[in-house]
Amino acid sequence: MSGHSKWSQIRRQKGVNDARRGQLFTKLGREISVAARAGGGDPDANYRLRLAIQKARLNNMPADNIKRAIERGVGGGDGGNLDEIAYEGYGPGGVAVLVEAMTDNRNRTVAEVRNVFSRNGGNLGESGSVSWMFEPRGVITVSADGHDPEEIELAAIDAGALDVAVDGSEVTVQTDPANLDEVRTALGERYTIVDAENTLVANTTIPLDAAKAGQVLKLIERLEELDDVQRVHTNTEISDEVMAEMEAAAAH
Repeated sequence: MSGHSKWSQIRRQKGVNDARRGQLFTKLGREISVAARAGGGDPDANYRLRLAIQKARLNNMPADNIKRAIERGVGGGDGGNLDEIAYEGYGPGGVAVLVEAMTDNRNRTVAEVRNVFSRNGGNLGESGSVSWMFEPRGVITVSADGHDPEEIELAAIDAGALDVAVDGSEVTVQTDPANLDEVRTALGERYTIVDAENTLVANTTIPLDAAKAGQVLKLIERLEELDDVQRVHTNTEISDEVMAEMEAAAAH
């Protein structure tokens, strides 16, 4: 859990500038379009589309953008020629890195991904080289927002969570992918949901020192800057002490 929740916190702490937000909306739109293409444009009957729309709304994506993305998917527009593909490799310190992409040009995307790996202390691996280290999970981040985190933890367990981790003012809840929507709905009636998605979580993690963690952060950031990349997963573990060390170094 630590790797996933730490990455999420780092992203939110860094904030998102206008250019990155525009790119984020593009990626959210692609997910909506592909989900609509695969399962139809009715979110009540299309679980993946419903989750994609919820995530878009959590990120303040305008309703018109969401509507157009659904129409593109159903109508065979931009969403009709996108292939979903995963790339696997290793980053600094030997950490596993799994990249999920949506692309209309596989040759372009693999070249860009390989280039980022090679320029940032990593290397692209063969299919299957690291995917076995990850398992599908629903992950919900809940803001304590004045509530006792242990109260949220108990509510999550009652709602069917598989695992719960309290980290400061946030509670990270792991569910079976099929139960994500049910648990999110139950918690959302009482608490503030910061994020909710079906994702991949590492079975085991690799702890890194501040130097290596900084290099991995840079690799992840460069991969996420690629237009075709939707998500990046890693089995990196960054302790609170290492995080504090990195923040102190950045402040000087």
